[in-house]
Order: sequence, then structure tokens, then C-alpha cells
Amino acid sequence: MPRAKGGIRVQHWPVHEIAADARFRVVREMPPLPAALDAEVDRLWAAAQIRMGGRLFNGRVFSADLITPRLVCGHWTEFRRIVAQMDRHALHPLLGVRPLAVGGVILGPDGVVFGRRPAGAIYQAGEWQLPPAGSVDPGAAGGAGAVDVVRQFLTELQEELGLPASAVHDPRLLCIVEHGGSHVLDLGVAVRTSLSAAEIRAAHAGHGNGEYDPLAVVALPALPAFLARAGALLNHQAPVFLARALGKRIGFLSD
Repeated sequence: MPRAKGGIRVQHWPVHEIAADARFRVVREMPPLPAALDAEVDRLWAAAQIRMGGRLFNGRVFSADLITPRLVCGHWTEFRRIVAQMDRHALHPLLGVRPLAVGGVILGPDGVVFGRRPAGAIYQAGEWQLPPAGSVDPGAAGGAGAVDVVRQFLTELQEELGLPASAVHDPRLLCIVEHGGSHVLDLGVAVRTSLSAAEIRAAHAGHGNGEYDPLAVVALPALPAFLARAGALLNHQAPVFLARALGKRIGFLSD
């Protein structure tokens, strides 16, 4: 169960340690589903499409089969399986998907970037998170089964915030936080930028995809108060990523 710490909700989802040079690899094909299970996935997918106004796309997402600090192995799965498992957590032993997404901690001279997720999002709707964030898709695929998670992060940075890769530097893998029910995996990536809060907001307004409303840049001294105000609308992985990225500067944050 969640508990309050310093006015902040803390959720103890599994945290997987990841080395700075961890590699991600596709090592097998997506397994077929038995007919009855496939039909149930289709039923749940159709229901989700109705809820989301037909906006869902059955693309491919990297799903982790094995997580170690230096190597994460998995396969490409389809989004409809992920949606079915989100809706019915009890399907995990049968579907076995653990979809990987990247999430950021962008630290600039004016503070840390936060964004409020859309109310209609299929995952953690309406919550404050550390942008950018998005599933690892085949655009991150490299040779010999390699998956470039930093490249995926930079793609999300451009799409969601309108910031080019040149706007950030020193990417650092933090850890993976696993949703205990749906088994969605969020990989934290910390980066630094020299852009001011005004420049970040201007890029988001002019070139981003409208994913976040509002977007906020929070100065480090104001972080405790901001997180306390966010309360239950702060997503679970944000305090974990902040603690890893900022360390003792935000002393009450822990995983």
C-alpha cells in the first residue's frame, strides 16, 4: 500500500538496478497466443479502442524477458497485448509482457522539467511526470538485435517537448521502476541542458506535440513544495528517478 513521506505519496513498486553501460537486446520472436487467449486480447483491445475513441495503434514495443544490471533481454510485442494486460492484470502469467518505456529527468539552470499527462491517457492519466516519456519502439532497433534506449529518449524529447538532441547532454541511465500490476517498466534517463525555463517552454509550445498541459520547470529549492502539492497526482516513478538523479540534494526522496 502507498504511504506518505514528507507529504509525498511513495509507492514501493519493484526497482531494478541498471548499470550506466547497460545493453538492451532483442533475443527472440514474439510468441504466438492460444486461440482463446488471443480472442480475449482482441475483446479487451476493442473495448479500449471504444474508450479511447479509436486512437490506439497496435504498434510494436520492446518487452523485457530478463533484467540484469548490465543486460536486458526481450522481444518485440504488440501493443494490444499490453493494453489487455493493463486492463486485466491477472493475464500477466499468460501474456508475460513487461513493456519498456523511457522517462526523463531534465535538469537545467532553472530546475527540473515536469509535465501533466492528458486526462485521457491510457497509462497514468492526469498525473505529473518527468518528461519526455514513451514506449521503446522499433525506431530504437539497431544491428544484431541491439536496442538503443537513449535514441528512443531523444526521439521522445523532440516529439513531446520540441527539443533537439543537441539541447541536452550527459545522458545517464538511472534505474527501471516496474508497475506491480500491469508490469509496465519505466526506465529513467537523466540529462542536463543549458536552456532556460523560458526557452524550454517556448520549444514545447512551438514544436511539441501537446502531450503535456501544463509544462512546468521547478527550481530545486521549490521541489519539495511542488511535489507535496502534486500529492496523489505525482506518478510513482518520479520520486525514484529524482532521488537517483539528484541524490542528497532532495533528501526526503527515496525509492
